[in-house]
Amino acid sequence: QVQLAESGGGLVQTGGSLRLACEVSGRTFSSDAMGWFRQRPGKIREFVGYIKWADGSTYLTNDVKGRFTIARDITKNTMFLQMNDLQLQDTAVYYCVAGGLSGSAFYGDVTWGRGTQVTVSA
Repeated sequence: QVQLAESGGGLVQTGGSLRLACEVSGRTFSSDAMGWFRQRPGKIREFVGYIKWADGSTYLTNDVKGRFTIARDITKNTMFLQMNDLQLQDTAVYYCVAGGLSGSAFYGDVTWGRGTQVTVSA
């Protein structure tokens, strides 16, 4: 089975940057897309964005568009989330996901990572 492992979280000051990575391991990766979700303290998990594995096209929500970018390295089976100009409200556990994609919804054989903590301080 496919396994996802996030890395790159940490503590950063407002306005700073972090790059998260999500590495795929296990059987041959064949999902339509990978994406990022986050769960802020006291909130439900929310969608951040996705990247289609075949063509690299991306989508990001308005909350993060212009500050975050998603990329992938096919040779390393790894997806990245570059986060710039981080704000206090970006503090969350960030999860990566892989699966089928319909619109901006993941479906079917969906796999989640365990998450990585991002904390933005004033």
